[in-house]
Amino acid sequence: MPNKMTTENNFIYLTLVLLLLLFASAVVEQYTQGVGQELITASTVLMLIVGVSSIRSERRWFHTGLGLVAAIVLIAIAGSLLEFAGLAYLHLLIMLGFFSLTAWLAIQQVLSTDTIYGNRITGAICFYLLLGMIWAMIYLLLMRAAPESFNGVTSTNWQENFPHMIYFSFVTLTTLGYGDISPLLPVPRFFVYLEAIVGQFYLAILVASLIGLRFSGSENKE
Repeated sequence: MPNKMTTENNFIYLTLVLLLLLFASAVVEQYTQGVGQELITASTVLMLIVGVSSIRSERRWFHTGLGLVAAIVLIAIAGSLLEFAGLAYLHLLIMLGFFSLTAWLAIQQVLSTDTIYGNRITGAICFYLLLGMIWAMIYLLLMRAAPESFNGVTSTNWQENFPHMIYFSFVTLTTLGYGDISPLLPVPRFFVYLEAIVGQFYLAILVASLIGLRFSGSENKE
């Protein structure tokens, strides 16, 4: 893996970090009954900032271990204060806004780059993962508004439901549909089938087009 993060390789870092943190969230949920989930959430936010920051500029303080640890702690404390103040909705909206902004910055770089290279295709995959995270935040907001929104999930605090909604979101995005979690109310059903439609069209149109252009460019060079 490259040592220095630039706009030529930032999506490699961003995708690997996102996958790692999704896995870590699942491990925390399985083996610690949700203890530490807030730190995982804070780490997710921070590491996505690290990856996406190279789209616009260099953030050198992020490159130090001390800076990373301090930022994770600060984000975790800020989230705890919002929860303590009864502002769980605001916390989720901030998370949703952050993932949406991250996805927007990522897709801008993917679509604005003329040269078709590996990082651009990786960026398209990264954006797909971010779509799953965005919808997971939407589902958590829906559960806060109406606890009976989904079948198969016991409504508790959103940190404990975070890995469940991530799982359900990606199962829906890929139209895998195990059926262990399902929407019960009309509004959640709308967002569920909308995610399935977006997921299929995204893979069929954007990713397939990028890969096609990649192979077309290679043939032209030959």
